[in-house]
Amino acid sequence: MSRRVLLHVGTPKTGTSFVQDILFTHGETLRERGILYAADRPDAHFLAALDLMQLPWGGLEREAAGTWEALAAQVRDWPDVAIVSHEILGTASRVQAEQAIADLTTPGTELHLVVSARDLVRQVPAEWQENVKHRRSKTYGDFLAELRDPARTSEVAQWFWGVQEVPDVLARWGSTLPPERVHVVTVPRPGAAPTLLWERFAGLFGIDPEELTPSARANASLGVPESAMLRRLNERLNDVLPNHHYRSLVREMVVHRNLAGRPGTTRLGLPPEVHAWAADLAASWVEELRARGYDVVGDLADLLPDEPRPFVDPDAPDEAAVADAALDALTIMTAEAAKLRDVEVELHEVIQDLMGQIDALHATPGYRAKEKLVALSRRNPVARAGYAGYRRLRGSSSRST
Repeated sequence: MSRRVLLHVGTPKTGTSFVQDILFTHGETLRERGILYAADRPDAHFLAALDLMQLPWGGLEREAAGTWEALAAQVRDWPDVAIVSHEILGTASRVQAEQAIADLTTPGTELHLVVSARDLVRQVPAEWQENVKHRRSKTYGDFLAELRDPARTSEVAQWFWGVQEVPDVLARWGSTLPPERVHVVTVPRPGAAPTLLWERFAGLFGIDPEELTPSARANASLGVPESAMLRRLNERLNDVLPNHHYRSLVREMVVHRNLAGRPGTTRLGLPPEVHAWAADLAASWVEELRARGYDVVGDLADLLPDEPRPFVDPDAPDEAAVADAALDALTIMTAEAAKLRDVEVELHEVIQDLMGQIDALHATPGYRAKEKLVALSRRNPVARAGYAGYRRLRGSSSRST
């Protein structure tokens, strides 16, 4: 097997977490087959990407210090195929991309760039939902207006286009590579077989898709009422709930485990004028990618959006549906609070039992005699010398045993 590095740099919301979960879960099996996915924890490549680009990320950048070079060293030392994958790499500058490629390669290394892409009409609402899941409270209307602003001066627009403008991501990362070593993996259109995206990635990575099957994990999206409810909740929580509690209680427990993929909910889409704008932009991207001659895994037609659906505005939702989602969230949080209260009661009982044992120990004649000796040693030199000798004897006895 020749020495190759497969560098997957996004884009977000294209099955990246799902692919990384498979690679991490089956890391040992992949090593046995000559494929390295160097990660001792699920977020290892995320931390390395933060370190490479020196991105601030709620304090995690301090934890990330040194992780890029550690990852790159493992990749350089691996003799066969190595995979590096994280979607935030898509926002790297051209200089950072060139540095990353240099760090990952040695003479004779064949580096391949991998960019996964999905049609823009699905990407835009998915990115707004991701913003909401990270406790932001910007309305959908404001989000769409900032994305469509040609100046792109807002933080939202700069991040979105940094990771989602597919031709630009490919140009920044792939400018030094021949087009046959730049691979565009397209996310299948709605209604395709659920395994098709993994089959595309697996074929490119040299993995048997039937041997390493996806786990049950899915990054399901929120519907309109759930998104509206969560955005409003963020407005109330942002000044009172620390980030680590928000991540565990709101994003993971309430959203990912319960509200995401809630049956019967209305899917979020784009208003007609924004849909038309996104469809035109996507068509221009497809023509640009086709002209560049990249290797396409899938079909560039997958990047052309379907016809628009009726639009339901999350900024003016059905209030009964929002209230129903809020009640579900409240039910989940109440049940969690009850579990924590039970743990608190059990812990209190354990502490009380330990305190009772300590009190019983203090009441023994030997302990009382020791207390008197300690008190006497504070004012009597002879007693102090005797107590010091006692402690030396106890220490030597403990070491000998």
